[in-house]
This record gives sequence, structure tokens and C-alpha cells, in this order.
Amino acid sequence: MSRKLSSTTTPTIKISRRGAERLKSGHVWVYRSDVVSADGIAPGSLVDVVDERGKPMGSALYSTASQIAVRMISRDSVPDFLLLLRERVANAIAYRERIVQNSNAYRVIFSEADFLPGLIVDRYNDLLSLQILTQAMDSGSVRDSVLRTLTEKLDPAGIVERVDARVRDLEQLPPRESGLVQGEKNSTVVTMNGVKFHYAALAGQKTGAFLDQRENYAAAAQYARGEALDVCCYQGGFALHLASHCSSVTGVDSSLAALETADKNAALNGREIEWIEANAFDLLRDYSAAGKQYDIIVLDPPAFAKSKKNLDTAVRGYKELNLRALKMLRPGGTLITCSCSFHVSTADFLEVVADATRDAHRTVRLLENRGQAKDHPILLHVPETAYLKCMIMSVSY
Repeated sequence: MSRKLSSTTTPTIKISRRGAERLKSGHVWVYRSDVVSADGIAPGSLVDVVDERGKPMGSALYSTASQIAVRMISRDSVPDFLLLLRERVANAIAYRERIVQNSNAYRVIFSEADFLPGLIVDRYNDLLSLQILTQAMDSGSVRDSVLRTLTEKLDPAGIVERVDARVRDLEQLPPRESGLVQGEKNSTVVTMNGVKFHYAALAGQKTGAFLDQRENYAAAAQYARGEALDVCCYQGGFALHLASHCSSVTGVDSSLAALETADKNAALNGREIEWIEANAFDLLRDYSAAGKQYDIIVLDPPAFAKSKKNLDTAVRGYKELNLRALKMLRPGGTLITCSCSFHVSTADFLEVVADATRDAHRTVRLLENRGQAKDHPILLHVPETAYLKCMIMSVSY
């Protein structure tokens, strides 16, 4: 049964001094350990937040299940959340209209970074992909309002909901299957930086593609030449952008399904690319031992550090990949190395790569220190909104 956010009296949650200081610093989360009182408040409620002395801190969305119990949405009281919701969806769309160029595939709504915590919406040409990650955004009235506003502003041929079962379980939400929630169309062709890609809304990882790398794909193409190797290529994002500038391109991934889509994408663009199904560590070890050499290598692995406890293992993994790649680059070659692990900071990642360069006896110049595309905006006081690192480096002996 769907719930509705109350439009009558707004309940109040009291938070600790530590929680209040966190909000004063600019962050928008309060953890459950810093909630002093929240008795009888329904899951997903709009709440007023006060500190231990009763001083108002603003309005938030409350979860009875998540360790992030409070997600702030305003420093002021919010009399009509659904009206605010519609305004923020419209503002998010307008922001992308200003900053997205040469692409009809991009993130429309990025949760906290668009002041809509727990809501993700991606656009793929005439389709929209929706993800709901919190109790509040799962309420019936919120769903209806979001869908109505998206339809009015973007007129999609179809809207698909991609369900993360693990998140729904953590939020104690009822099970739900991924599927069409509006319209009948669930596949299309998108264009990023002049390169075409097949998109199947109910297949692939995340919402179906890695839109956060879109601007990095274009940047990589500026350095492309000679022979290229794209490691953890998924559906061919980097490889296809390199192909028009390189004499040969090889893409490697452990997912056969991803490579089959990558091959279709290559055909769509009239490109000849070699695709290899393999474990990245094993392949780089074998290729390095065999003395294979390339002019440009891209490393874009999945997140190695899902949590802080995985940090040491992640660092070792990143170092090994980068070490192997550095040894396989010809003098003057280009390394494009990425990490999407939030728990591995930019400074940590730079240190890992620096350690690898020393062990490989290479000299490296950092050409570009990049991050996620601008349609994935970063809130300065919410470090969790900044997660993607993409470094472009010139390697010499």
C-alpha cells in the first residue's frame, strides 16, 4: 500500500548537538545515533528538525530504517512538500538544459546534489530511467508528482524504474520489480559527443550506462593516437571515443553481455574494435609479461572500495592495475586512470598512482585531474556527492 506524506501538522525531530553542528557545517545528513527523539513518526515523513534546545534547523525527510535517519531539504519550514518537489524537479531539468552539450543522455536529477535526496533520474534520448532510494521518495504522492512533472517537462516515450533490491531492503520498503512505469518504449539509441550507443532501459548496470564519464570520454579522445587498450570497457564508452583517432583499439571486460552490447555499438558507429572477455588483473599480468605495448591505456574499473573496511584491498587493486598499465605504455604514451570509489579520495588515488609510477620506474606528468560530468553536480559541504576520479597522464621513461 502506498503512503502519502502528511499535509497537516508536521512532526518534529530533535537532534543532538553533534548532529546540529554537522548541519551548521553545511552537510545535509543526520545519522540515527544523533537523533534524540523521533517517537511515533511514520516512515518517510516530512519533519521539522530542532536541536537539543529546541532551535529550528529546517525541514527534512525521515527514514525509520536507514542509518541516515534525516535528510535535510530546506533550512526553512516547508508548508507544501509536493509543491517544493515539483519546483526542484523543474529546476534540475532547467540546470541540465544550460550545462549539457552534445548529448541526449545525461543525469536529470542527482539526489542530494539537486536537493531531492533519494531520487535519481537519468535521460536516455526519449526515455527516462528512475531510481528511488528512500522511504520518502517511495510514497505514492511523491511518485505521482515526480512522474507528472517529468512528463510535463520532458514528454518521454517511456519511463522505466530501475530497482536496487539491496537499498529497498535497507530502507524496509516492500519488494518491487524493475520495469516500465509509464509508456511502452524501453529501448533507444543515444548520442554522446557524436558517438552513438544502443540503450536498453532494463539491462546493464546502474541505470544502464555510465553517464558520469561522458565528459571524460570526450577528453580522452583529445589524446588518442596509435594503439589503444580500454580495460574494464563495459559497453565501450572510452573505446568508441578513441576509435576514430587510433590505428587499433582493444576493449576488455569480464562481462560477456556488456561486450556484446559494445560490439553492437561499434557496428552502429562503423568502427572495428577488438573485444576480449577477461579478468582485468589476469589480462594485464599476461600482456605485461608478454611485452605488449600501447600508446594509450584506459583503466576504468568498478568501485573497489564499497566501504571503508575495503579501503586497503582497494588501494592494492588500484596500484596493481596502474603498475601493469604503466609498464605497457610506450614512451610518450597516455594513461587515463579512473576510480569511482568514494572512500578512495582524490589525494589517496594520486598517491596510489604515484607509488605505481615509482615502482614502474616511469616519469609521469599529470595533464588533467578530472571528475564526474557536470550533470552530476557536487555540493561542497557534502563530500559524498563527489566520487569519480579521472586522471589523464603523460608517461615517459
